[in-house]
Order: sequence, then structure tokens, then C-alpha cells
Amino acid sequence: MNANPRIAIVGGGPAGLTLARLLHLQGITATIFERDTHPLERPQGGTLDLHEESGLLALQRAGLTDAFQAVARYEDQGTRLLDKHGQVLFEDSDTASGNRPEVDRTALRAMLLDALPDGMVQWNRPLREVLDNGDGRWNLLFDAGIEGPFDLVIGADGTWSRVRPLLSPYLPQYSGLCFVEFGIDDVDRSHPVLARLVGRGKMGVESDGKGLIVQRNGNAHLRGYAIFRVPLGWVERRFDFTSPKAVREGLIREYAGFADGILDLFRASNDQFAVRPIHALPVGHCWTHRTGLTLIGDAAHVMSPFGGEGVNNAMLDAAELARLLATHSSWDDAISEYETLMFVRVVESAEGSAEGAATFLSHDAEALTLEMYRRHQTESGVLTGGS
Repeated sequence: MNANPRIAIVGGGPAGLTLARLLHLQGITATIFERDTHPLERPQGGTLDLHEESGLLALQRAGLTDAFQAVARYEDQGTRLLDKHGQVLFEDSDTASGNRPEVDRTALRAMLLDALPDGMVQWNRPLREVLDNGDGRWNLLFDAGIEGPFDLVIGADGTWSRVRPLLSPYLPQYSGLCFVEFGIDDVDRSHPVLARLVGRGKMGVESDGKGLIVQRNGNAHLRGYAIFRVPLGWVERRFDFTSPKAVREGLIREYAGFADGILDLFRASNDQFAVRPIHALPVGHCWTHRTGLTLIGDAAHVMSPFGGEGVNNAMLDAAELARLLATHSSWDDAISEYETLMFVRVVESAEGSAEGAATFLSHDAEALTLEMYRRHQTESGVLTGGS
């Protein structure tokens, strides 16, 4: 490895930004190439819960625990499960005592960006291709030209990574589940009944082959997902996404038979709808080590959101890769060890996420979800209400 190696991190999500911060603390300079033109170009998604053994550990190593406390929402860790008539089947109402605090994706990204030196992130740089330099180094092709050569290229570029094909032939596979995302603004003031329906955390309903998950985000915002088990492309054909009014009316028709109070979630939604088909890489996805390249986060092991392990594994990837790069004299050995350990580490999470996706909206899904919540409650030793 050169005395001053050139490192490229492709992707400025939680994994890439966490890695850049950790490398910076170790005196190692990296450049992040991010496709967004600026940090707020597009919504970053909903709320996340960070776990002590992974996401929170990575932030601790990055020296960002105090900064995280300023944006964390410990008060929003509750869970409610309703039947389609609006009756509460399960409720964890002790919402502030858990150890998995919520944080909005946008707030997490802003916190991580604030912890990096100016100029470390290059915006508006969508990667087109990774090119072999012929000597163990790599060039990056962008619309504006070629950057490189780089001694190390780290793909942190998500589900449809452009770095992954150089390491693995596998593509993420559609899970059979498609989300229609919607939002409700200023819910506490404008829709207090819906605020109480969702509670301080997330609320779920599963019935008649359809599902609904609604999460409380920061700034009195609700983010919801109408969930269907359908062929890929069915949602786009079923709803007219050129008309928010038509989407609302279509959702209400699809959920006919659900309590009117639940349908009010659709009626109160703003005009921002998005289609989110859920994809995942095979459980146990791995590749043969290749000098100068590796993957972290969803680029390495994208999984369904059931279980909330994706971002936590991504941030732990960053923490472990940075640790090994700092402690090995050979970076190639460090990356090889990181990959070997990561392949084993993420299997349990991937299996759990795959099982959650398979169970959701399956036969007797409501009973299976209720059983899961009660089991988790018993295992955690938390005594909560329910009816």
C-alpha cells in the first residue's frame, strides 16, 4: 500500500459516512462520491432504531454519542398492533425505557455530515462504472470523466450497487412485498386522533392479505406504508401516481372493510407518495476477495426492513472495516479479514429479515406477528399493557 493511499467511498449513506468519519479520526483521508446533488435533494426515508451492539457502537467509536443524543428520540420506541377493526391486540406503551432509540434518517445523515471535514463529500457524482487500472488499483467513471486511480474502492452504494458486479454476480431479488409510502404532516395539531391511533412509535395492521405500518417520525410527522404481496409492477399498474387524489381513493378501496379510523390515515396523507418494492440479496451472500475492492452496508447484504437490522449492520460494517484497517500492516489482509467476519456476522440478521418478509401477509399473519411481539416482550423482560 502506498504511503498516502487514495481511497474512494462510493455512496454517502449511513455506512459510507460512518466509515469516512472513522477513517478521518485515524488520520486516513477518503473521498466520498455521492449521487445526490446536495444533502436534502430527496427524502432519506423514515425513522430508524439503532442498536447497542451495532449502530450505537459505531457511533461511540466515531465519537458521536453526544451528537446523537441531540437528535435521538428515546420517547418513540413504542409498538402497537391493531386488528382491521381498530381493536388493540398488543401495545408496548413504555415507550421511553428501551435501548433502541429512534432517529430520522435525515437527522442521522446531517449529524454524520457535520462530523466530516469540508470537501470530503463530492456531490452530484453518480457512478457509471468501475474500471480496472491493471495494477490492483481502480478508476471511477462519472459523467464528467474518470477519477483515479484509487488504491481502495469501497462500495457503500446501496441495493443497486455499481461496485458489487466486480465482486459478485448476484442481484437483489424481489421479495414479493411492495410498499406504497405516504406521509401525514403536523399530526399532533392537525390530526390528534390519528396521533393517538399510532402512538409513540409504530403501529401495524395485518388483515385480508394487506398490511399497514405507520411510524412516528420527528417534527410531528407520520410516515406510513401500505403493504401488498403482489407481483413486481402490480402497484404501478393499480394506482395512478400522477394524481395523489386517485392514489388516496385507490388505497381506501383496496382496504375496504378496515375501520374508518384506520382509513383516515389515507385521507389525511399529503401529496407525496412513493413505490418501494422490497428486494434482498440471498442469505449468506459472499464473494471471493479481490484486491482494492470491498462492499459495506446494503451493497454487501441488502435485506428486507423487517427486524430493523439493515442500517445497524451497515454502520457496524463501517466500524469493523475501519478498525481492521487501523490495526493491520497490510490493508489487503485487513479487508480480507473484514469480509470473512462480515459474511458470518450478517447471516443471522439476514435470516431473521427473510423470515419476517416471508411471514408478513402470509396465512394467519396477524396471529404470527402478535406471537412474535409477545415473545420479544417476554425475552426483554418488559411488562407492558395490551388488550
